[in-house]
Amino acid sequence: MVSIRAAVAAEAGLLTELALRSKAHWGYDEAFMASCRAELTVTAAEVAPRRARVAVEDGRILGFTTLEGEAPQGDLGMCFVAPEAMGRGVGRLLFQAVLREAAALGFRRLEIASDPHAEAFYLAMGAVRSGSTPSGSIPGRVLPLLSCQVV
Repeated sequence: MVSIRAAVAAEAGLLTELALRSKAHWGYDEAFMASCRAELTVTAAEVAPRRARVAVEDGRILGFTTLEGEAPQGDLGMCFVAPEAMGRGVGRLLFQAVLREAAALGFRRLEIASDPHAEAFYLAMGAVRSGSTPSGSIPGRVLPLLSCQVV
């Protein structure tokens, strides 16, 4: 059974590795992945302030999210699922958990700078396309910008 819990600083390296594997799952080449490495790196010092949460099953981390910013509007900063766990509902569990946490903290809206391959997932979760935003890693690349009401 998959459970959601707060990540701990000692898991930062695992989260970084998971984010890189998840992103690479979509077929991006080595140069692209090298350009994304800094943006996808989670440091031990960032785990708590970024409100990182992990999905765990049998002691293995299957995915994670970060909830960033201050109420009333914040960001779903990162949301990654291990490739071997995709399609099992892990992303849905993580997304629902981050919405519950956001609501408890007084957030009213979350923005999501989505990888194009993940946009359909966020739309299925109730987010709406609100525009586009420049990539933080790849000059000239534009990402879908989504928003989600927190209720």
